Amino acid sequence: MRGDDVSAAWSGRRSCQTCGIRALALFADLAEDDFRLIHLPLEEMQVEPGTALYHAGDAGAALFTLRHGLVKLVQYLPDGTQRIVRLLWAGATAGMEATLGVPYEHAAIALQPSLVCRIPKQVVDRLSHETPRLHGQLMQRWHDALHQADRWLSELSSGKAVQRMARLLLLLAASDGTVTLFSREELGAILAITTEHASRTIAELKKQHAILELAGNRFRCDLDLLACISAAEC
Repeated sequence: MRGDDVSAAWSGRRSCQTCGIRALALFADLAEDDFRLIHLPLEEMQVEPGTALYHAGDAGAALFTLRHGLVKLVQYLPDGTQRIVRLLWAGATAGMEATLGVPYEHAAIALQPSLVCRIPKQVVDRLSHETPRLHGQLMQRWHDALHQADRWLSELSSGKAVQRMARLLLLLAASDGTVTLFSREELGAILAITTEHASRTIAELKKQHAILELAGNRFRCDLDLLACISAAEC
């Protein structure tokens, strides 16, 4: 390994140990000695919206931990349209199928400016074999992904469009009730409705004063009213 690669690997270990979201990340449970097992560089990547971490069918060469931002997992239908099957927030891990030695099942594309750590598959394989702590985190993340998929199916794929949009806004809203949305096409791809239907649904929620547009695609949400709409009680 070249000297700069060794330096990069060491920097990666140090960054992992002091990472601000380490409690949420893949290496959350690793002890100090475990980091000595890492012999390949862990790459920190700043990713702009629209940039793909990987595409469906690519060889699974790495896992990605999301430190900041928002990433969509996309499946493309035979007619070329996209269906967003999951969203990933800070602390989530993308590309876990790489640990099984199979190609990526989705395209992972940044929706917002994002900071990710690229972890080579060989690093994860070695840690998984040599320390039970990483194995436990991997099992937890498979469980989390399954739970999110179940929630996605039950909450965002059933009911009227306005109910599903209200549930999505509740899912995306920050603690202060604000939310920055993405394109209407992407909203439609999440909720399995057309772009036009997504636009009409946003307009309907604005008319009901459930959301107030602050600027551009940034809204302030009435969380109580959205919860009422999502449950079809309003």
